[in-house]
Amino acid sequence: MNRETKLKRPVASFILLTNIIFLPLFCLVGASSVLGFPKWIFDVILCISAWSSTFAFAILFKKIYLGQSFMQFVKDKFKNKLQFSVILIAIMIQAFIFLMILFIVSNTSEVDSIFTVSSWGMLIYYFFNHLLSGPLGEELGWRGFAQMELQKKHSPLKASIIIGFWWGMWHLPIWFTTGLVGIDLIKYILLFMIAIMSTKIVMTAFHNLNQNLIVPIIIHQFFNFFMGLINGKLVDLLMYNAIFYFVVAVLIIIINPKDVLYGKEDTNVIHAKQYMV
Repeated sequence: MNRETKLKRPVASFILLTNIIFLPLFCLVGASSVLGFPKWIFDVILCISAWSSTFAFAILFKKIYLGQSFMQFVKDKFKNKLQFSVILIAIMIQAFIFLMILFIVSNTSEVDSIFTVSSWGMLIYYFFNHLLSGPLGEELGWRGFAQMELQKKHSPLKASIIIGFWWGMWHLPIWFTTGLVGIDLIKYILLFMIAIMSTKIVMTAFHNLNQNLIVPIIIHQFFNFFMGLINGKLVDLLMYNAIFYFVVAVLIIIINPKDVLYGKEDTNVIHAKQYMV
């Protein structure tokens, strides 16, 4: 049975509502820091703010997919069997990038420790803190919905560039909390956008190969985790990540494995048809 959406521009509505929800929550994050609240309160509020895209999508869901179940939609995003080879290759690429950046920083940095954590306990906390305040809260809305929705009308590559740009712009308030000003801030913003849009293309390719939301969650997690693990200048670390992920994205665009980014109708578009309106 054909269904018609009440929202003429569901992706635009999602992006707008995501930002509307995120901004006041992010202000609370800043207020908790300024007022000297305990670290755990800061982390909790930060985690909640990272879920703004999921909140926005949940609110809009019934207006986009009439008569469908939100929980069933979520379950469908994880129902396909994970392909070990896809996950392994993605992690190996990110591990290689991490090791290359680690090598570069270790030969140029004068700090006592090259890592930002000093114990296994802190490493575990750091890992799960990043997982909760990043990938788990962001991927359903940005990848599970917005990317899939645009792939109904555009190639995965074009959809990735569009969503990658707006996903990057969603981080705009965070840019001004880095303490950077002038040319350093401009460099940071440009490098950030290159890094995040390149990573978005990588995520789309591997996601379309496996059709399980766990894949982009893993890639997103290791991007954040590895970058934050190295003790170095923020702009330099971002520059290294931007360069390496851009190179990987270009290679994947050229190779275009199984036409996952452009060309023939890919499996992601076929799978998305059950949600078409």
